[in-house]
Amino acid sequence: MSMGLDNWQSKRTSLKRKSPENGDSLISNSSSLDDLNEDLFERVLSWLPTSTFFRLSTVCKRWKSAADSASFKLACSRIPSRDPWFLMVAPNLNQSIIFDSAESSWKRLNNPPPLQEDSNQTCMPVAASGGLICYRESSGNFIVCNPVTGSRRHLPPLHLAKQNQQPLNAIVMSSFISSAYKIVLVFGELPFLSFISYNSNIGRWEDETALRRKVDDNSMEYDSSDDNVVYFLSKAGNVVASNMQRSPTKQYSSVITNQDGDDVIYFLSSSGTVVSCNLTSKCFSEYPRLLPAFCEYSIDVVECNGEMLVVLLSEFLESASLRVWRYDEAGRCWHQIAAMPAAMSHEWYGKKADINCVGVNDQIFICLNSPELCTYAVCDLRTKEWIELPKCCIKGHEMEFMSAFSFEPRIEASV
Repeated sequence: MSMGLDNWQSKRTSLKRKSPENGDSLISNSSSLDDLNEDLFERVLSWLPTSTFFRLSTVCKRWKSAADSASFKLACSRIPSRDPWFLMVAPNLNQSIIFDSAESSWKRLNNPPPLQEDSNQTCMPVAASGGLICYRESSGNFIVCNPVTGSRRHLPPLHLAKQNQQPLNAIVMSSFISSAYKIVLVFGELPFLSFISYNSNIGRWEDETALRRKVDDNSMEYDSSDDNVVYFLSKAGNVVASNMQRSPTKQYSSVITNQDGDDVIYFLSSSGTVVSCNLTSKCFSEYPRLLPAFCEYSIDVVECNGEMLVVLLSEFLESASLRVWRYDEAGRCWHQIAAMPAAMSHEWYGKKADINCVGVNDQIFICLNSPELCTYAVCDLRTKEWIELPKCCIKGHEMEFMSAFSFEPRIEASV
């Protein structure tokens, strides 16, 4: 519903009907939200944009009571989807700014993320799903938080022998019905990969599982000579340019999809290839490179409408190009599906920019960062439209963000 809260109380719907006694006369009846029973009243309120929920308690006592009730949260849970919010990550990790896609505006969160609970412990967002965001402490432990309500849960610590010896490649989060969620970690050096999952239904980490290389995987074996190649990646791998380390939250950049009932995780290897891990069949494969190994580029993976896509920023013929690619499993090749207009991408030529992206439905939210420029753009894959977002200014100062995490603002999402 696009109607504001200020109009709800005064809104009256005039219902006109013919009188049984006189078919030519009209009788006007008025009804309002106050006339609705509690169940229907809460169902109507549940369709309001989430940003208006914080103002419910200021309307009247009945609205405040509804906002705090369990039945209202149940009504909210029945709303199939909400326009996404994007939690913005600043270099100092202490901001709580979101971009509200429903209102195309920047907002501060009333409940800041769990970044300052322990001054000796840094904490950063690493994954998101549904209405929840997963944070990782510098100790390696995880916290799941609802950024709208501020509720949070500290997950049990991991006790893995390999955790301190093998690199962590991917952290993904997926949510299910009844607010259940799963967090999956993929770690190891190719070709020796393993994964471990946390299931909120049982409240513990499940056993570690090894992944084997897919039998029909024809990709090249990992070449250690690639370690000397300079890649402009958002991964915390073999990155030389210092500005490429500006986004530590994206060093585990990865997505999860469900293909014919199989959960598949995609992440970027330290050499710049896309690795696909099928958790159901417990195997992995590497996709062909988009660009030759000696090229300089920035790359990220996103999930849109249940499929993995790659966003790539590269330079060619004295111009910068930002393109979106889809992988054809049958033909084992990449197909371009979208490209930023040259007028928008050219300003990034020679800037050694880092891109950090997140996908939601038909859209890709892109953060472009360099020491000289900082821009946020949205690509609509359905309309092929590219929109540059307005700058975020707080107290007269222009804010700069490294990356963003997409989540549905849901007050009913439980940790």
